[in-house]
Amino acid sequence: MATVAVSLALGQAGAALAQSSTPAFQNTSSEAQRKANSSQATAELFYMIQQLQGEVRRLQGEVEEQRHQIDRLKKQGRDRYIDLDQRILDLSEKVSAQPEASNSAAGSAGAGSSSGKATKEYRQPDAEERKAYQGIVDLIRNQKKYDQAISQLYEFIDEHPEGDLTVNAYYWLGEVYLVKPQLEQAKQAFTIVATRYPDHRKAADAVYKLGVTLDRLGESEEAKRRMNTVVRDYPNSSAAKLARKFLDSGSS
Repeated sequence: MATVAVSLALGQAGAALAQSSTPAFQNTSSEAQRKANSSQATAELFYMIQQLQGEVRRLQGEVEEQRHQIDRLKKQGRDRYIDLDQRILDLSEKVSAQPEASNSAAGSAGAGSSSGKATKEYRQPDAEERKAYQGIVDLIRNQKKYDQAISQLYEFIDEHPEGDLTVNAYYWLGEVYLVKPQLEQAKQAFTIVATRYPDHRKAADAVYKLGVTLDRLGESEEAKRRMNTVVRDYPNSSAAKLARKFLDSGSS
């Protein structure tokens, strides 16, 4: 009986041990699987983050390149604008240094058929040049986009030198600067038309507007002199009528 009891006890103990060891193995295996899955998910997430960071760096590089190109284009446009403005200033100073000779030429032009002197032949514009000019005039008259018009006027003068419409462009440059008002620049532009192109159809208007600009700058005596020049050299022009009104009003 004792032997049977011991055998039975040992069997029960073995069964209990077997039952208790099975869950422990299963728990260890599940934990390892969870860790393995977690490690894989972490690796995949890390890979995705690296890809996103690379894409962000690429996009940042493209943005920086585009910003650099925009800044370069702005600088080129600004440098060109300044260069043309300086050229107009230099030309204005040169022609202003010879007022008497210019006025004599204006007088001859104003006399027209009575003097018998031939006037200058200006290069006539082609269709493309006329279209560009009309676009600028539209910016000024209808859209009132003066800064854009100034930029395009400078480009027009640079691309189409010494043409009939080039003189008009100088005149419109003066008009726009007068409206802004940037009086010194307006003075320069009107001076170029008045002294370099005294026989052009815009000359009388340019001399009158030069007088108006000088009056606004406080140069009253010079303004009156310019108005008298309009009356004397372009007596039959509409600008001469306006100049007479200016002189009769005693503006200063």
